[in-house]
Amino acid sequence: MRIAILVALLLSTGSAWAGEEAAWAAMREGRAVLLMRHASAPGTGDPPGFVLGDCTTQRNLDEAGRLQAQRWGALLRKKGIDEPRLLSSRWCRALETAELLGLAPVEPLPMLDSFFVQADRKSQQTEALREFLGTLPATPPVVLISHQVNITALTGIFPRSGEALILALPLKDRPQVLARISPP
Repeated sequence: MRIAILVALLLSTGSAWAGEEAAWAAMREGRAVLLMRHASAPGTGDPPGFVLGDCTTQRNLDEAGRLQAQRWGALLRKKGIDEPRLLSSRWCRALETAELLGLAPVEPLPMLDSFFVQADRKSQQTEALREFLGTLPATPPVVLISHQVNITALTGIFPRSGEALILALPLKDRPQVLARISPP
């Protein structure tokens, strides 16, 4: 009985591994994108008086978040994603996460911006992101850095800081999540 349980556990672990590796392959081939929540930035939302272009008014990465972002860069390189198209929210914590990956120039993309304090933008912004993802060319691999509210609105999944999803392309009404990747 113990051997049967052990074999079942090994087989289930192996299939999860195979699924994740297939997701990474799909990403390298341009059939999927990586959508990541910015790295660790303690707190929720932004302080009163938040100004988009002024990082001193925002919630920012802590040291753990900076290390987390650097480890993400190492993981992506290990998975063969070393020169992706790198798109980010314009919030400082997302831009810093993207920059610390150390992979490619960062392109700010307003539709990845948080709508935490402007919930009325949720539907329009989520639909714009869905349409944008539907028009992406097959190459190069694409990495997107955004916020919990955006990722939850698009996928229904509540990611923790630094967690990422690999989403199949083309996008459907509800994106197909190929893998959920914990922060490295």
